[in-house]
Amino acid sequence: MGLKIFLDGELVEKESAKISVFDHGLLYGDGIFEGIRAYSGRVFRLKEHIDRLYDSAKVLMLEIPVDKNKMAGDIKATLKANSLIDAYIRVVVTRGVGDLGLDPRKCPKASYFIIADKISLYPDELYEKGLEIATVSTRRNIPESLNPRVKSLNYLNNIMAKIEGNQRGVAEALMLNSQGFVAECTGDNIFIIKNGVLITPHSSAGALLGITQEAVIELAEKRKIEVRRELFTRYCVFTADECFLTGTAAEIIPVIALDGRKIASGKPGKITTGLIDDFRKLVKSTGEVI
Repeated sequence: MGLKIFLDGELVEKESAKISVFDHGLLYGDGIFEGIRAYSGRVFRLKEHIDRLYDSAKVLMLEIPVDKNKMAGDIKATLKANSLIDAYIRVVVTRGVGDLGLDPRKCPKASYFIIADKISLYPDELYEKGLEIATVSTRRNIPESLNPRVKSLNYLNNIMAKIEGNQRGVAEALMLNSQGFVAECTGDNIFIIKNGVLITPHSSAGALLGITQEAVIELAEKRKIEVRRELFTRYCVFTADECFLTGTAAEIIPVIALDGRKIASGKPGKITTGLIDDFRKLVKSTGEVI
């Protein structure tokens, strides 16, 4: 049996899962999404992901056609229909069908769909050896234009940075904000460790507040590691003792070099590897049962 997609209230075969060419999610990137993970039959931090989805919708004045409880149930139903206990889940809400103009009022009803499948963002060896990244010239969107905390379907800012990263020959690229402070990578949050302190950019830098990011902060605090959210520059990454990225798809992955400069010894650090172990235990023991 093929992959089943949950589309506007019903499960359909992958080949039949279609939206209109007049949907404003396609025409203008007018919509929102979430990436969620399931591990060992449990959906990790489902409530937090759904809350963020509905927060993004509120900012865009986008009315999701179902409530939070129904959305959670639909996500679980999609996993069950595909017999998945370990999966990546993509929830997408579009503005819906309208005309060729921009006006969202011409779209009478939003559309939503849920995809559950496997994902492997980086090769296994990079989790052991670490990742080299590069800074790109594309700056993160400023909050006054499009707040990065809204997880919208318009991902061109990230995609342009990803293209630059590809041209530089790296698997992930670092984005700065308009003031030159570190914001985040194209699809991941960033952490550095200096003198035993764990530091991640403040949301004012233009970073999405990550669900995995928050989980890592909680794990660090359990280890009695001091955690700070503050603005910092590339200099702080170059001179860090350790560095790693976090994201729903990436989980936690060590960074060993930025722009050709080794970070410390050029190998994953002890705090990073310890947090990776803690995170892998966490995701298998917590979450809503499918």
